Amino acid sequence: MTKKYLTDLVYQVNGAAIEVHKNIGPGLLESVYHKCMMKELSLREINFQSELIIPIEYKGLELESDLKCDLFIEECLVLELKAVDKIIPIHIAKLMSYMKLLNTPIGLMINFNVTNIYHEGQKTYINELYRWLED
Repeated sequence: MTKKYLTDLVYQVNGAAIEVHKNIGPGLLESVYHKCMMKELSLREINFQSELIIPIEYKGLELESDLKCDLFIEECLVLELKAVDKIIPIHIAKLMSYMKLLNTPIGLMINFNVTNIYHEGQKTYINELYRWLED
């Protein structure tokens, strides 16, 4: 996995989100966008897991968890979907926690409740693992 691979993957996922938003617009429930994103990712042949239960490992033991990320894409990108007026710090903390627990360097937050998804509805987050990747 390289930074270029992740950049390209984020670009593809953003493209899928733009397509969903273009077709159904803002103002719907998050679950609707989730289903549409799954369909769009499938059409684009992008591998993903939906509502992946995130394992918590503590002292060599795997603990039960009720944490679920919306979409885990190509086993390296956590995608959190929102349909809210504003992204708040807890949304970001949740995404960053998922990234850390899944040992992934990058995450993407997409909020469909905006007028222009490209400019105001998506943001990419990276963690300390990202800097160790090759360009």
